[in-house]
Amino acid sequence: MCLVRNDFTEGVAESSLVVPVLPLTNVRLFSRDPTSSTFFSSSMAALYEGYTLCGLVPGQTLTNSGIQGIEAERDSDHVVVTDSTRSVTLYKVSDQKPLSSWTVKQGQTLTCPAVYNSQTKEYVVVSDNKVIRIWKDEDILLDKAFKATVSSDVWRVHCLPGGEPVVLFQRGAVRLLDSLLSAPQQPIEEVLAQEESIRWSTNIVADSQQFVIFTTELKGDSFLYLHRLNPNTLQRYRLEREEPGLSPLSFSASYRDKHICLLYLYPNGHVYQSVISVRGLGGDEGAQALPLPRSLLLGLPVGEGLLEAASAQVLDEAHVAVVGVPHPSAGAGKDFLCIWNTNFQTLQAGKEMAGKIYGQLWTFSNKLFIPHGKTLSVIPYECPKSSLASALGKLKQAKTEEFKAPTCVPSWNNILHGDKAQPSRTVETRKTRTNRKTQSAPSLTVDQVLEFIRTAPVEEVQREVEGLLSRADIQDLQPLVGQLASMLVSRSLADPAFYTPSTLAQLVHTQSLCHSVCPDLVLLALERRDFFLCQLCLQFFPDIPEAVTCACLKAFISMPDTEAEKLSLEPDSVSFMETLIAREHAPVGLQNGFSPTSTDQDCSDAPGGGGRVVTKAGEEDKEKSSTPPEPICSVGLHKAVLLNEVLLTAYSDTFLLPHLKDLSSQHVVLFLQYLQFLYLKYSQDASPQMHGLRSPSLTQIMDWVCMVLDAHFTVLVMTPEAKGLLVNLHSFVKSQVRLVSELGKIEGSLQELNKMKAKKDVGQYSIEIIELF
Repeated sequence: MCLVRNDFTEGVAESSLVVPVLPLTNVRLFSRDPTSSTFFSSSMAALYEGYTLCGLVPGQTLTNSGIQGIEAERDSDHVVVTDSTRSVTLYKVSDQKPLSSWTVKQGQTLTCPAVYNSQTKEYVVVSDNKVIRIWKDEDILLDKAFKATVSSDVWRVHCLPGGEPVVLFQRGAVRLLDSLLSAPQQPIEEVLAQEESIRWSTNIVADSQQFVIFTTELKGDSFLYLHRLNPNTLQRYRLEREEPGLSPLSFSASYRDKHICLLYLYPNGHVYQSVISVRGLGGDEGAQALPLPRSLLLGLPVGEGLLEAASAQVLDEAHVAVVGVPHPSAGAGKDFLCIWNTNFQTLQAGKEMAGKIYGQLWTFSNKLFIPHGKTLSVIPYECPKSSLASALGKLKQAKTEEFKAPTCVPSWNNILHGDKAQPSRTVETRKTRTNRKTQSAPSLTVDQVLEFIRTAPVEEVQREVEGLLSRADIQDLQPLVGQLASMLVSRSLADPAFYTPSTLAQLVHTQSLCHSVCPDLVLLALERRDFFLCQLCLQFFPDIPEAVTCACLKAFISMPDTEAEKLSLEPDSVSFMETLIAREHAPVGLQNGFSPTSTDQDCSDAPGGGGRVVTKAGEEDKEKSSTPPEPICSVGLHKAVLLNEVLLTAYSDTFLLPHLKDLSSQHVVLFLQYLQFLYLKYSQDASPQMHGLRSPSLTQIMDWVCMVLDAHFTVLVMTPEAKGLLVNLHSFVKSQVRLVSELGKIEGSLQELNKMKAKKDVGQYSIEIIELF
C-alpha cells in the first residue's frame, strides 16, 4: 500500500493523505509538477485551516465536552450553542464572536439544545425536562420570557429551516410545538417499552413531508423509529446486532434519491449504512419491529482495543467525516479529524486535533464543529465530486489552475459564505511582475527558503523572502505567507539579534495573513516596539483577540510623545489626524446634538470642566464666553494615529472589559481626554470623517467612552484629576438626550412628509402650502 508523506504543501490541505483501504498496488497517489515544489491533490476532499469559536468547560465524563448541542440559526454564518448547564449563546462564526447570551437561574438546568424558529424569529429551549422557554433576540432575561410546563419529560426539540418546531418526548411521543402549547398539560402517550430509552434523534424533510427519526436501546438491541407528520404514522425497525455487547457510538441521517439513509459507527470501527425507501413506508405498525438491512461502508482502523468516544457524520453521498478514530499512518495516542471517501474507501484528508476528543461532531454549511480539549473549533472543508482518478490523486490538473486553500479569516469568507475571492492588489502586482531572477540563477524552493530562514543572516533572509514572493510560479500565496511569517517570528523570538521588520510588514501587506495563523506576530512587534508593524496588523487582521487589542492600547498610551513622533506610520491615517488637528475652528450651531457653548452653562463650576473664565472685566468675560475654546488634543499626532487604530479594531465588549481594567488610572484619564477631544471635533464638524482616510466613527468613539467608564468608573470617581472630565462627559450624555428629545418632537411631522405624494407635474414654478397637524 502506498502512502504520501504527511507535510503541509502549497495547494494541499493540512495532512492531506490518501490511504487506500482496498488492496491497490502500484498506484501513484499524487502527481508532482517537476518545475515546482507543489503537490496537486486534484479534486479531493480537503480540510482547511481551522479556528476557535469559543472555549469549553468540560464535564467529568468521557463524552461530556460541556456542550449539549449546536444548531444553525438564521443563516450559514450564525449558530446557537447550548452548554451542558445553564447558558445559550448566539455566535457569528466568521467573526468568532458571541452576539448574545441567555442564562437560566442558578439551580435550573437546560436539558436539551436550543433551536431557532425562523418562522417566528424565536428561540426554543427546554429546562428541567418539562419547562419550554421561548424568547427573541431582544429579550435579555430568560426568566421573563414565555414559559410553559408540559406533563411529560422532553427529550429534544427539533426545528428545520422554515419549518415548525417539533417536540420529541422521552417516551417516544411527538407533538408540533404550537399544538402542544395550546394545551401544555395534555396527556402524552408512551410509545416505548418500559426499559427502552432514546439514544439519538433528528428530523429531516423527505418528499415534502417532515420526519422525526430517533434510535433507542432495549436489552442490548437497537431500534430505529420513523415518525411521519401530517399524516402521523410510526414505523419501527430493528437494527442487526453487531458483536455481543457493542452498541452504536453515533448516528447520522440524510435524504437522497427518495431514500432515508442512516449511517452509524460501532466501537470496532465498522461504519454501516441502512437505506429506507420513503415510498415504501406504510401505516402505523404498532410494536412490531421490522428487520433493517445494512451494508458495511467502511472498516476503520481502531488500533488496540475499541473506540470509546468517536463520531461519523455524512457530508455528501460520497464522503464521511470521522473524529475520534486513529489515523492509519499516525502513532498511537493521537486524535484526528478525517474525511473518508465511501465510494472508493480512501482517506482523503486528515487533521490532528489537540486535546481530548469527546466524540461530538456537527456540520453546517461546509463547516465542521468539533469540541476538543478546552476549545470548540470550526474546520472549513470541501468535498468535490469524486471519481476514481481523483480519489487516488491521479486526475490531471493544469499547472495554471489555482487551488484556493484559505488560511485566515478574510479568505475563510470564500468558504463560509461562498463569495468569490477578490485578489488583493499585492497579489495582482506579484503575478504581473516579471521574475527578478535571471534564467541562469536557480531560485530556491519553498522548503529551501524556510530552512534558509533558520540560520541565514537578516539581509540574506530578507532578499530570499522578497525574491520568493515575487516569483510568478507560486500558485497560492496564502499558505506560503503563513509559513514564512511563522518561521520568521519563531526565529525572532528565539534570537534577540534577529529581526526583519520590512519583511514582516511586506507579508502583512499581502492581506493573506491573520492573527490565528501567526498569533505571536503582534506580540513580537510590541516586544520590539515596532509600532508601524502593530498598526499594519490592527488594520489588516480581522481576528485580533481583545487581550492583544488591550496590550496594544496599553503600549500606545504609555509611549512618550517624543518617541511616537519619530515613528514612520501609515500615511492615510496620519493625514486624517493632521487635518483634524489643523482644521481652524469656526462658529457652529448644534452638531450631533452637542454644541461646545452649551456645556459652559452645565460645567462652569467644575474645575477643569471647560467652563467660562470669570474675570473682573465684564467685557473681556463676555468676549471669552461668546467664543468656545478650541479643543486641545491630549496626545501627540502619531500617538493619536495609533490610538485611532485601536478604536477601529473589531471587538466584543464582553471579552474586552476585563482587559480594560488592567489600565492604570493615569492612562485611563489620558485616553478619555483624547476621546473627549475627538468628540468635540466631531461635534464641531458635520462630516469629520474623510473618504479614503482611516478614521473612527462617532459611534465607535462613544462606544469606547462607555466601555472605559464601565471598566473604571469607581476609580475615576475617586480620582480628583478626573472630576472635570467626568462632568464634561456627563454633559455629552445630556446633549445626546436633548437631541433625541428634539427629534422626537418632530417625528410626527417627518412621518407626514414621508407619506405625502409629490405632484408629478408642477411646471416651472409653483407655490405649495403644506399643513402639518
